[in-house]
Amino acid sequence: MHVLHILLVSVAAVFQMPSVAAHATRSDAVLVRRVVDGDTIDVATFGRVRLLGIDAPEIGRGYDTSAPFAREAQTRLAAIVLHRWIRLEPDGAPLDTYNRRLAYVLTEDGVFVNAVLVREGLARVTARAPLSRLDELRRAESEAQASRRGMWGNTPQIPMPSYTAASKARRSPTSRSQSSRARRRARHKIP
Repeated sequence: MHVLHILLVSVAAVFQMPSVAAHATRSDAVLVRRVVDGDTIDVATFGRVRLLGIDAPEIGRGYDTSAPFAREAQTRLAAIVLHRWIRLEPDGAPLDTYNRRLAYVLTEDGVFVNAVLVREGLARVTARAPLSRLDELRRAESEAQASRRGMWGNTPQIPMPSYTAASKARRSPTSRSQSSRARRRARHKIP
């Protein structure tokens, strides 16, 4: 009888424990005013929000060159959320070191935006603390890697910073005539 009593108390305790879903309190719908980069947005009411658990390539500011896939990540994020209503779901620390709100971003129809960017290879998973949606983000990253999407695919073609194509105006007249002469000879060459 004592064992039955302990079992009943244990079961009651399990049902009274708050679940992960109970902790996942979402904000009211907020409007996205601006997409700063591939992992930061500006929303009405809260200001800047950093997408929690992910890191998109950095966009170059000033004289810096953007990292590969930075513009693609920003463009994709804008296509999903810009000028639309979203909900923010906090998890862990409310702010990052730059005083931006940290949150998962969900569209009104329930699309988990953080995972979309990771699944498409436009962001990678970065978590410094345990997160409730970390497993979902890691699965999305594994899927992107297996499918070689975005940053996990082939290396993008990036010209060297010092590379500039020689214009026709800078070529000497002799090199221009020689190259056209060589082309004419090649066309009329008999095998």
